[in-house]
Amino acid sequence: MDRFDTGFLLGAATAAHQVEGNNTNSDCWAMEQMEHTTFTEPSLDAVDHYHRYCEDIALMADAGLNAYRFSIEWARIEPEEGRFDEKELRHYQDVIRCCQEHGIEPVVTLHHFSSPKWLITKGGWEADTTPDDFARYVRYVIGALGSELRYVCTINEANMGIQVAAIAKRYMIQMQAAQAKSADGSVQVGINLEKMMAGQQAAAEENKRVFGVEKVENFTSMRTPAGDAIVCRAHEAARAVIRELYPDIRVGLTLSLHDIQAAEGGKAAAEKEWEEEFTHYLPYIKEDDFLGVQNYTRSVIGPDGALPAPEDAELTQMNYEFYPQALEHVIRNVAKSFHGELIVTENGIATADDTRRVAFIEEALAGVHRCIRDGLPVRGYFHWSLLDNFEWQKGYSMTFGLIAVDRATQTRHPKESLAFLGSFLR
Repeated sequence: MDRFDTGFLLGAATAAHQVEGNNTNSDCWAMEQMEHTTFTEPSLDAVDHYHRYCEDIALMADAGLNAYRFSIEWARIEPEEGRFDEKELRHYQDVIRCCQEHGIEPVVTLHHFSSPKWLITKGGWEADTTPDDFARYVRYVIGALGSELRYVCTINEANMGIQVAAIAKRYMIQMQAAQAKSADGSVQVGINLEKMMAGQQAAAEENKRVFGVEKVENFTSMRTPAGDAIVCRAHEAARAVIRELYPDIRVGLTLSLHDIQAAEGGKAAAEKEWEEEFTHYLPYIKEDDFLGVQNYTRSVIGPDGALPAPEDAELTQMNYEFYPQALEHVIRNVAKSFHGELIVTENGIATADDTRRVAFIEEALAGVHRCIRDGLPVRGYFHWSLLDNFEWQKGYSMTFGLIAVDRATQTRHPKESLAFLGSFLR
């Protein structure tokens, strides 16, 4: 087994809304409670990471990991527009210090899908005011916590809304062809496309009651090109604030990236797919210190778009093809045009069979090693996820974690894969 040097960031990742619980001021929480919800179940207490973070961080350290990527929840920090909650800020300060006490490098994400409810009332991620609102929040957080941080991700999967829009369009085409069952397996987030597309008029009326707008433009909504530009501007504004306050912090964002492979006759379509998913973001990230690479599977593209997984393919709980080789391919493709550092900020598998997770990790990390040996600047790997958690609209049925959680008691049960991942560090 090839092992990484101690300077390599080897860890696991979480997102606040998926693990903390009771994120009551967020858009996701509000949407989970609605009559016409697209969520299969509400997050509620999640896995109570808000109170059990020290236990979870200690489990990482005991397994040999040296880094933890987690997110700060905007809706906790700024529950009302312009009003900041110092108690919640201190909570995240405590999380950072707990990491440091255990020899764990904290890598903070400032926005991971969930947003304050008030932001959605203003138009959400299609509103021109959002970059300034985000920059104000970032100034408050980094002003208080920046001295403790070396790596900050501004926005998680900045391209997710564009991917959801493309998948929804594909879904409608498949509906017309009576083949809708496979559509939601080709986007790297837990979504329920069938429920999203049904009952839209009733949902619009409820949106007006809950949010004051007919169409909720949250971060994982079907994004317009204008909304895509707003997300990029928000990243640039956040980066500028961070560099003003703490120029030594290394800043980047993360992107959801498939290993896009062209089938016969699909080269032009594959190139277009990669441009939409990655290369059109280059002008906005060329000044970043690193790029967060997030990959789970491949996407094979024919002349008319994405093809279903091969009939004999092993599928994960999320209907992704089991294909750990994808990570190496994506790293190599990204490095052709992005010349900063690369950090794998998410890579993993939803499965009830932990032996398959171990096999996935082994092959994925072998690919990372080959990239490093070839001189590519890969500085870290974060497995998704530290804990079995709330997988957005899919609820708790998807098990990505290195640690299982009995949600009746919130008892942690480390899996073999946790120690296996830790064994890759010298």
